[in-house]
Amino acid sequence: MPLSLLPDDIAALAARVVAENAAIGRKVVTAESCTGGLVAAAITEIAGSSAVLDRSYVTYSNEAKMEMLGVARDIIETFGAVSIACAWAMAKGALDRSKADVAVAISGVAGPGGGTPQKPVGTVVFARLVRNATGEPEGELKFFDGGEGPDGRAEIRRQATLCALELLLP
Repeated sequence: MPLSLLPDDIAALAARVVAENAAIGRKVVTAESCTGGLVAAAITEIAGSSAVLDRSYVTYSNEAKMEMLGVARDIIETFGAVSIACAWAMAKGALDRSKADVAVAISGVAGPGGGTPQKPVGTVVFARLVRNATGEPEGELKFFDGGEGPDGRAEIRRQATLCALELLLP
């Protein structure tokens, strides 16, 4: 595999996302918070990614989630930015504002601070929304252990990026 700015596991999974989505002519959009654009960066590391990635939103602040993706203030005030409701609203906003066929959204607490007893460091929520799909929207809450020490934040973000890329596989 050619030189990559990203770890091998992320680069390999991103290559699958690009290849498999390109093969079926599917475009993707990402709405990222705690990953700060790592999912989009992973996809764009792959040659041919322009056939797959329509666009990406990095909405780190609550204001950005509301302004760029149309997440309702009530959702953030009631459930918090790290909630399946918020992630689903982020995915819906990204899909509505793009020409993509599938959206994935990520929001979480990467640490080392910012956690609460209800949402400790390592809490990450994901949502996946497919255009014109029937049925309930997909959402998932996960807990990633970054371990102790200075690498915990990076490890949580790495695991979240891998999970989001998996959600973009057909």
